[in-house]
Amino acid sequence: MRWRPGATILVLAGALGMSSASATQRPGPQGSTLRPVAFEALKGWAADDHAAAFASFRRTCESILAGRPELRPGLPPSDALLAACRDAVADGPTDRASAREWFERRFTPWRVDPAEGNPFLTGYYEPEVDGSLTRSDEFPAPVLARPSDLVSFPDGAPPPLPAALTAARSTGGALEPYPDRAAIEDGALAGRGLELVHLRDGVEVFLTQVQGSARVRLPDGQVRRLVYAGRNGHPYTSIGRVIVQEGHASPEEMHLEGLKAWLRARPAEARRIMRLNRSYIFFSLRSDLDPNDGPIGAASVPLTPFRSLAVDRTVWPYGTPVWIALDLPTPEGTPRPFARLLVAQDTGSAIVGAARGDLFFGSGPAAGLRAGMVRHRPDFVVLLPRGSLP
Repeated sequence: MRWRPGATILVLAGALGMSSASATQRPGPQGSTLRPVAFEALKGWAADDHAAAFASFRRTCESILAGRPELRPGLPPSDALLAACRDAVADGPTDRASAREWFERRFTPWRVDPAEGNPFLTGYYEPEVDGSLTRSDEFPAPVLARPSDLVSFPDGAPPPLPAALTAARSTGGALEPYPDRAAIEDGALAGRGLELVHLRDGVEVFLTQVQGSARVRLPDGQVRRLVYAGRNGHPYTSIGRVIVQEGHASPEEMHLEGLKAWLRARPAEARRIMRLNRSYIFFSLRSDLDPNDGPIGAASVPLTPFRSLAVDRTVWPYGTPVWIALDLPTPEGTPRPFARLLVAQDTGSAIVGAARGDLFFGSGPAAGLRAGMVRHRPDFVVLLPRGSLP
């Protein structure tokens, strides 16, 4: 049975009348340990803008309560989280002080210690790229729409397909593994009219797939948004890790800008290594999204810079508040303290584990530069809603 926050461990401090300081640690998902921590013990908690965090939380709740389909279905919210959402939508706080009190009254913080290793945080962003609706010598690399024969399995493929697959091809009532990246790039889906837009090269397409979204500037000045629409179901492989393991570069060189430069300087080697990531992402092309909003995350909610977090969707439900604290690197070289309440609104193939997060930095090259520098160990604290045991 899948571990369900708010069900098998529904913040016992609230259920039994204990303070978080007096509660004992509890077993968490995927072999992790949940350790109670008082709000006042969270470094930077009092200084955060809880009204901004609440706005992100409420937006997620509105989507959940409306039953809006998730782009990547995740763990269903617990009854207690749904109750908190209904309260947030019906009568939420209006200023920073009342928002802080609102979270403290309805949630209990639990520090997450993973079964192995440490909590781990990376960053991601929405690229801004040039492209064309038609193929040309300048824009030869296609971004593809979701094929009609792609069937997704949020909880893993049914037998006899390999359990690691999260999607398959439906052919006459039968299921078979979907073509992988190499097969698709070699034309496995050619002739089906799936080309949405064309980018400058395969590296641009690949990195757009890794980020899961993009703003595309067309030659006439219009901007379209690429929104995640599905993946072929094959496991994700980090090509940065492959490059390091093969001895081509050091881990310190494999930030986003370093990875781009390495790939573009070695086209043949880049093609080979990118194909080791058999996962392939499909998109939809939108022109109706508010340009002031961030990209649409897996929870079907626009992402907010420095308030939206991608998490393992099999562990934490969308809408879960998460406190993250660490020293973030900066392009100037001087790390800056970062301590904020975030909201789980997204996920990713590489985001696996109970204490694994991916922080959304915003859109454009400046956001990309900062996001690509983050590979750090944060303080990872989930806020689980107070409630009673089922």
